[in-house]
Amino acid sequence: MRLAGGDGPTYGGLRSSPPLMPWPLLLPLLLSVFIALLGIGIIVPVMPVFAAGLGAGGLALGFIIASFSITRGLCQPLVGSLSDRWGRKGFLLGGLLVFGVVGLLIPLATSVENLVLIRALHGVGSAMIVPVAMAYVSDLAPVGQEGRYMGLLNTAIFAGIGSGPLLGGIFTDLWGMASAFHAMAALSFLALLLVLAQMPAMPAAEAGSRGRESLLAAMGHMLASRRTSGLLLARMATMIIMVPTMAFLPLLMTQAFQASGSQIGMVIAARTLINALLQGPGGRLADRHDKSRLLRIGCLVISAVICLIPLAANFWSLLLLFMILGLGEALIWPTLGALATEEGRVYGQGTMMGVFNLAMSAGVLIGALGAGIATDLFGLLWTFPLIGLLVLALTMFAVARIAADRSPVAV
Repeated sequence: MRLAGGDGPTYGGLRSSPPLMPWPLLLPLLLSVFIALLGIGIIVPVMPVFAAGLGAGGLALGFIIASFSITRGLCQPLVGSLSDRWGRKGFLLGGLLVFGVVGLLIPLATSVENLVLIRALHGVGSAMIVPVAMAYVSDLAPVGQEGRYMGLLNTAIFAGIGSGPLLGGIFTDLWGMASAFHAMAALSFLALLLVLAQMPAMPAAEAGSRGRESLLAAMGHMLASRRTSGLLLARMATMIIMVPTMAFLPLLMTQAFQASGSQIGMVIAARTLINALLQGPGGRLADRHDKSRLLRIGCLVISAVICLIPLAANFWSLLLLFMILGLGEALIWPTLGALATEEGRVYGQGTMMGVFNLAMSAGVLIGALGAGIATDLFGLLWTFPLIGLLVLALTMFAVARIAADRSPVAV
């Protein structure tokens, strides 16, 4: 049955120690995800500058990012649903192969159109990695420990993304922008070899009755449920901030105080590394306390930070704001992941995580196009408060829907 947040879990009717984690299964997966996302993080501070060098303006930069989100969004539900039937490992291997090829292709791009196509291919690869890894971890998570398990996966994701920008900035300062993309390719191929050699091909766990439905039927039931649709809306809304805080931030820092590549990398890394370090405590909070309340607090924090970014006068004030942003996200991500795992027991973990990450891609797409249009119309400084207010309105509505539906659903 669906469980609401509240008291900690019990086992056999008594409160006791949780089951031991299956580390032989988890470690290869977590390490491969960390390595792959480290490669992604390396290109974060480099991509917008590289695109600008090819003549991309605000809207064109938004389209480059949007192409990634569109293909990832379209592929994720299908990949997730198929992974429920065919297993997870093959999709992870395919995604990592695509990541490696993309890292080799980007430095060869000669136009904005080239970058749009390459990033579209990148999105296909991404659809095979994070949602499938989330489904894999959800298969392993016992009832009452969803936040703890998703916190571990999020730690691997954000530690990789958070460490990457700092390395990317250093690589760019020392050896040029192409070195960052080549590093991404090398790390992706390394993660591929790790999955191939160490990760077992574990079959997906049995889903509830709706897990046997077609993908379209399952998506229809998700949208009809207040709780599931609220979860998907919250996932989408909190991802809208990713484009202005990742892709547009290097432009803001360069224009405002001529920041170096290393400084840009440090600001982005501070946010994601704090997020990574706090995923474990955030996951335990999600397992023990009211999830709706945690989401409200986290969403208020991130919305306020986005609105304050244009007021940062120097590197140090911006670094502090992004550390606070990481703190707010450390409350949000394991809580949303725990809720998605609970829903996945009804719809099938692969299907749920595919649609869950489709909502993420929709948020990135909205953020990319919205930030691009706002930048061209009103200027870069106005983009951040406009995005912050939009995120605040959407997330408060989404959390209200999640909190309103606490009825049990048969699995």
